[in-house]
Amino acid sequence: MSKRYTKDHEWVELNGDVAIIGISAYATEQLGDVVYVELPAKDKEFAAHADMAVVESAKAASDVYAPISGKVVEVNDTLSGQPDLVNGSPEGDGWFVKIKVVNKAEVDALMDEAAYADYVKGL
Repeated sequence: MSKRYTKDHEWVELNGDVAIIGISAYATEQLGDVVYVELPAKDKEFAAHADMAVVESAKAASDVYAPISGKVVEVNDTLSGQPDLVNGSPEGDGWFVKIKVVNKAEVDALMDEAAYADYVKGL
């Protein structure tokens, strides 16, 4: 499945019943150089739209929201030592967490890549 996006610039890529979550390239452009990422603990459960992580850059600290409901099954621990990976590969190796999906309809309700590109153009 291709990525889906939120208006808060998080992305979701579904792989079976597990979703990989991160922030978009647009978000990293707005943040500037990421210097710190605070990620949730494995097994933490989130409702959609709940605070999930914090990203700090030279410009600001920003909350990252859970785009969907689920339980964290894996955390990208590499980011603790290499937060700049978020800038270098925001929609690849700079992913934040993997979540076991509770409700696939939440993923389907997010914007597809074309809709997100149109949304970002309007900002």
